[in-house]
Amino acid sequence: MFDSLFRKKPLSKILLDAEQGVDDGHGTHGLKKILGVKDLTSMGIAAVVGAGIFSTIGTAAFNGGPGISLLFIITAVTCGFSALCYAEFASRVPIAGSAYTYAYVSFGELVAWIIGWALILEYAIGNIVVAISWSGYFNNLLEGFGLHLPAWLTTDPTTAKHAFLLSQEAVAAGTPLTESLLYAQNAWNTAPVIFGKHIFVNLPAFIIVVLISILTYIGIRESKKMTNFLVVFKLLVIILVILVGFFFVDPGNWSPFLPNGFEGVLRGVSAVFYAYIGFDAISTTAEECKNPQRDLPRGMIYSLVICTVLYILIAFVLTGMVPFTQLKVADPLAFVFDTVGQKWIGYIVSVSAVIATTSVLLVFQLGQPRIWMSMSRDGLMPKAFAKIHPKYQTPWFSTIITGCIVAIPSLFMESGLMTDLTSIGTLFAFVLVSAGVLTLPHVTNIKGTAPAGKFKLPYINGKFIVPVLYIVFIYFSRDRVLSAVQNIGNEGLQEILFLIFIILGAILSVLTFIRNYSIIPILGVLFCAYLLIEIPALSWLYFFCWMGVGLVIYFSYGYWKSKLATNKS
Repeated sequence: MFDSLFRKKPLSKILLDAEQGVDDGHGTHGLKKILGVKDLTSMGIAAVVGAGIFSTIGTAAFNGGPGISLLFIITAVTCGFSALCYAEFASRVPIAGSAYTYAYVSFGELVAWIIGWALILEYAIGNIVVAISWSGYFNNLLEGFGLHLPAWLTTDPTTAKHAFLLSQEAVAAGTPLTESLLYAQNAWNTAPVIFGKHIFVNLPAFIIVVLISILTYIGIRESKKMTNFLVVFKLLVIILVILVGFFFVDPGNWSPFLPNGFEGVLRGVSAVFYAYIGFDAISTTAEECKNPQRDLPRGMIYSLVICTVLYILIAFVLTGMVPFTQLKVADPLAFVFDTVGQKWIGYIVSVSAVIATTSVLLVFQLGQPRIWMSMSRDGLMPKAFAKIHPKYQTPWFSTIITGCIVAIPSLFMESGLMTDLTSIGTLFAFVLVSAGVLTLPHVTNIKGTAPAGKFKLPYINGKFIVPVLYIVFIYFSRDRVLSAVQNIGNEGLQEILFLIFIILGAILSVLTFIRNYSIIPILGVLFCAYLLIEIPALSWLYFFCWMGVGLVIYFSYGYWKSKLATNKS
C-alpha cells in the first residue's frame, strides 16, 4: 500500500499531454493558447496586489513600525526562492495544475492530493476573504457618493452581532457611542428577523463573485483583457500614492525603526505574506500559454520583482506619513492621506482598492478550476471536473463549482481566520515545490525532439553555506531553543512547531553537506517553513482539521479511482 500511496505520474506522460492536448472525455482536447509573457506578468501583479496591500499592511505596520519594510524584503526573498523553483517546474512541466502537478511528479499521489487540497485554501477559501474585502471597499465607495445600502445587506451575522454587543456594553457603561457603534446598533435594530434571528448577509460580496465567475466561464481571452485593464489602472494609482505620499513624509516617524524589536516585525508575517499570495496562480494557466516553458518563469519572476519594489516603497510612505501607532485601520492607504488633509487621494485609493480586489478575484477564480481539472484528469476527482466547454474552451463545471464555493460562504462568513488559513495553505505548497525541485526527474526531450524546459534553476552549491546559516540561526535563537527543549512537556503548539523546524533545519543541513544540494531550493524550504511556524497555533488546528477532511475524501474516492491505480494513464 505504501508504494501505491506514493505512485508518481511519469514526467514523460505529462510532457506528451502538453504537446498533444488532453482529451477531457467529451471530445474536447485543450484550452485556448493565447497568453504571452506580458499577459502572465499582468496576471501575476493582478493576483498579488490586492487586499493585502490595501488593508492588512496597516496591522503589520502597527506591530512592526517602519521595520515592516524589512519583513517585505524577507518575504520577497522567501517568495523569490519559491518563485525560482516554480519557474523550474513551470518550464519542465508545462501543464495546468500548479503545485499539485509538480508534487505528483516529485513526491507521488498522496502528497499531490494534500497539496491540491491545500491549494483550495489559497484559491477558493482565500477568495472568500478577498470578496468580503471587496464588499467593504465597495460600500465605502458608494457612501462617498452619498449612496447607502441597508446595513443588514453588507455584513456577516457574526461581525454584526459582535458590533452590536459592543454598542450595548458602551450604553451600559454610560459611554457615548462612536459613529461606528451607532451604525452597528442601527444595523441590528433595522435588520429583518426570521424565527427570532436577525438576518445579515453580505450581498455585494456574493454578487461580485457571481459576476467574476461568469467572466471566467465565458473565456480566458475576455479574462485576459479585463485583467490587463485592471492592472494598468491600479499600478498607476499605487505609483501616484507613492509619489504624492513622499511629499508628506516626516523622517522623524521612521525613528525608532524597530519600535517593538524584530519580534514585533514578525507579528506581521501572516499579513505581509498575504500581500504576496498569488504570483504562483499563473502557473495554473500553463495550457493557455503560447510558450509556457519560456513565458511562465518570466511572468512569475517579473511580477514578483515589480510588486516587491512597490510594497517596500509603500511601507516607507505609510510609516513616514503618520506614526505607526495610528495605522491599525481597515484602509491604511486612504487613512494616511485623510490624516494629512488630502482626501481626494483617499477617494482615488478607494476606487483602486475595489479594482485591485476585483483583479485578485478574477485570477484566483481562474486558477482553482484548473487545479480541479488536473485532479479530475488524474482520476482523483469525478470526471465532471475535467469537462471543457465546447464553445468557450474553459473548464466550465469546475468554474461553476468554484463560484458556488466562494459566493455562498461570502454571504455569511467572517474573514478573520481565513487570512491565516490561506497563508498556511500557500506556504505549505511553497515548501513542497521548493523541495520537489531536488527530486525532479531529468527529462531532456519529448520523443527525442523538443527540449524539456527553457528555464534552469541556477545551481549554487550549498554544501557549506546552508550548515553555516543554520548554525548562525541557532546561535541567535539559542534562548528560544533552550526554553522550548526544557519545557517541551508544557509547551503549546507554537513552540512544538518551532522545534520541528529546528529538526528540519538540521536534517536539511546534513543532507546538503552530504549531497551538495543547490542552495536556492533548500533556502526556499527553510524560509517558507519558518514563516509557517510564526502563524498562530489556532489557525494550525483548523488547518489540520481541513487536511483531515481532505484525507477522508482521498481514501474514500481518489485512492481507488486514480488512473495510476487503474492503469488508465
